[in-house]
Amino acid sequence: MIVRHPSRCLVPALGRLLLPLAAALPGIVLAQDRAPSSFAQLKAEGAARSVYRSTDSPRGAEPRANPDLTTFRGAIEPVLAAVCYRCHGPDKQKSDLRVDVLDPDLLHGADVDAWLDVLAVLNNGEMPPPDAEGVELEDADRRRIVDWLVVESQLASTLRRGAAAHASVRRLARYEYSFALQDLLALPFDFGDELPPDPVPRDGFENSSAVLQLGGVQFRACLDVAHDALALATFPAERPSPWYWSVSMATAADREWRRQDGELEQARKKHAGDPDRLAAALRDLGERHARRPNGVHFADPSTGRVARQTWGYEGAKYAFAPSSEAVEPPPYAAASSTVAVIPPRRHMIVELGDRIPERGTLRVRVRAARASAEGDAPPSLRLLFGWQASNNSSVTFPVTDGDLVVEASVEAPQVYQWDVPISTIHPRNSARSSQKLGGYPSPSEFLAIQNASWSGGDVRVDHVEVIAPVFASWPPASHRSVFPAAAMAMTDERERSRAVLAAFVPRAWRRPVGDEEIARKLRLFERVRAGCDDFEQAMLEVLATVLAAPDFLLVGPLSDGSARLTLPELATRLSLFLWCSAPDDELRALAADGRLAEPAVLDAEVSRLLADPRARRFGQQFVRQWLDLRLLDFLHVDRKRYPQFDGELLVAMRREPVALFDEVLRADLSVLEFVQADFAMVNERLARHYGLRGVVGNGFRRVALDPASPRGGLLTQAGLLAMNSDGIDSHPLKRGVWLLERLLDDPPPPPPAAVPKIDLADPEIAKMTLKQRLEHHRDQPACMSCHARIDPWGIALEHFDAVGSWRDAIEGRPVDASAQLFNAQRLDGADGLQRYLLDQRQDQFVRALVTKLATFALGRPMTFADRAEIDRITGEVRRRGDGLATMVRQIAASELFRSR
Repeated sequence: MIVRHPSRCLVPALGRLLLPLAAALPGIVLAQDRAPSSFAQLKAEGAARSVYRSTDSPRGAEPRANPDLTTFRGAIEPVLAAVCYRCHGPDKQKSDLRVDVLDPDLLHGADVDAWLDVLAVLNNGEMPPPDAEGVELEDADRRRIVDWLVVESQLASTLRRGAAAHASVRRLARYEYSFALQDLLALPFDFGDELPPDPVPRDGFENSSAVLQLGGVQFRACLDVAHDALALATFPAERPSPWYWSVSMATAADREWRRQDGELEQARKKHAGDPDRLAAALRDLGERHARRPNGVHFADPSTGRVARQTWGYEGAKYAFAPSSEAVEPPPYAAASSTVAVIPPRRHMIVELGDRIPERGTLRVRVRAARASAEGDAPPSLRLLFGWQASNNSSVTFPVTDGDLVVEASVEAPQVYQWDVPISTIHPRNSARSSQKLGGYPSPSEFLAIQNASWSGGDVRVDHVEVIAPVFASWPPASHRSVFPAAAMAMTDERERSRAVLAAFVPRAWRRPVGDEEIARKLRLFERVRAGCDDFEQAMLEVLATVLAAPDFLLVGPLSDGSARLTLPELATRLSLFLWCSAPDDELRALAADGRLAEPAVLDAEVSRLLADPRARRFGQQFVRQWLDLRLLDFLHVDRKRYPQFDGELLVAMRREPVALFDEVLRADLSVLEFVQADFAMVNERLARHYGLRGVVGNGFRRVALDPASPRGGLLTQAGLLAMNSDGIDSHPLKRGVWLLERLLDDPPPPPPAAVPKIDLADPEIAKMTLKQRLEHHRDQPACMSCHARIDPWGIALEHFDAVGSWRDAIEGRPVDASAQLFNAQRLDGADGLQRYLLDQRQDQFVRALVTKLATFALGRPMTFADRAEIDRITGEVRRRGDGLATMVRQIAASELFRSR
């Protein structure tokens, strides 16, 4: 009856508990047996059947210390003997499981994980299998077994929670370490790039205590990064003088005009004795010089002359020299000014040489206008940075998050400005440290000003101004974060060092710091001071040890050993959850005075943290880890087969799941929107891929979908479909495994050893469709049990190709996206899959997401001891309407979140 996988661990099985019982209960009509409902109706109907919302749910049993063996012996065991023992009893043990020997004492026994598998397959309607002859499980008997298992597993989880030991002490993950340093030092630099990569467990969560130990390699790397970060944050007393680049397009175009003048002069010399040929040559050159090039070009409206912008890295001959004095831009005259014209998807290079500094802000101002006011799609500008040191050493990459929409007219151009922290520009041209400008390899660097539009028109630019370094204040905020002005005003060096430490250490260690801890650092300062040139150098050495201490690098209950987190630990857990970083001064202050323990205050802090721009990290990191978006980093698409696939589409694919998560979180929409939604979060490039009209620009926005659209929710997003393909065709197996693991928290077991492969050398197999090959493969005994549970989920998505585009046919044959689950439930395409999940698997999906969020929030895997609290949170979320922000609040307010 029950397919048991001995290798399946306990934790994944938890995600399959308490599924909707609709398929098992009398009076419930399955979706395919009635007239199709709308998705909104399915959401409402499925929610109404939720066991979490039910008032007579067996989960409400009174706590007790002893198992209910009386019910088991009298009502449960006889049914199991009649239905299960034939295949899982003394005579036969399919999948190496004997149900008759399982210990029915879930509260104290060792067979809880096996009983959870029993519960899961009964809830899914997978057992007994449809083809089991002479075996039938009545609805009343199924419910009786399920209710007993639900109660016993709930009580067992509650009982075991108090005795559970969690490996919750861990080091900061790379991304947490980077964000914590950024916020501590007010320095937007990705410090995580300098650390060794973190191991990633199977559940995908990089902040897991199961893998984040602090070894010698990590400690040494963290100490080195701490030194570099402090040096990057602090500045000498004298303010650096900026360099100014003022580049008029009239000046930039002069080189091209001289080249054209040279062509004219050469023609005059060549045909000096032949007036007719001279006239013809001049006429041809004049027409060519007035013909618009396809790429970036200069145009002189007063003469009608145009010339393509040319550029080469050799000798840095296109580099503009900076001035040490500010230069006023020239006035703009629409009728006569020379402009650079940048068509959509093209960029203009402004080379700046080797004078761009290492720190501070790079300020770029571009005076621009849209070339035409016609149409509803204004173009947009994007700033890129790049360099080319040699023939095989070049790079160009964007250095700003968003694009600037150019609304200004030709008659009234406007200045558009970017301020880019120079420390975030990476990689830089390494030849700057070894070569002089004009040498080889070339040390020069450039800006690329791109018209980022897909449907907008040309952008006209007449002037570019660059200033670097720019500082909003002096000393910069990063310097003040290390050396506060009040401390540095003290004349006594010992008192000054004490004040610096007293301000820095509690922020770095995320808790109040005692006098003796400060005294130890003072003694270290005194020891190193003699070997340093000045106070600042010595203090940076001491502060580097602060940042390399376990108090900064480790997260977890390091204090009194009680069952609950201290309030500073709670503040840290909350900030790591929603900001992926250390708590700020306000959150630490609430912890220090005890107010963070008040439910209303904690809830208000959740609201404040979610409203802060730093909460964007939450969506980016959680979604990437939950959905395993790192698979997109390794996506290789056959460009011959899919010529429409490009880098811009890949970027949009990465951003779409995060944009959907952020929208659902912002509006506290139901998490069922992840299963199916009547809107999509897209930009213009992705909308083109989906065939959606009227979407202009590179920013993501909410777009209503036609009811007939195949899009909506996570399952139909191009990036998630593409990353679970092989770059050539769809991959139902990968898609099925991903859906089970990531969305339903029901990972299939690993394949057994020596699994036979699909033999494409067999001409009969080669002629089959992908679905037919899978069915043929599934017919082999070694493959049947696993594939029957995986393939249907992926086959339902067969209308989407390897890059997530919709298709009606494959090599001239209609797509067959119909499949049947192990419980005989039929899925007809993505629509049928979404309907089934909404109709029959709502509880499983919501509980799975609670489990995933809690795993991320606590930084450790969920265990059986956490099951009862996960169920309680899920129940609260379901009763309150399934909102994502509601789910976040319920997790943050839970006993689970406040416990160790």
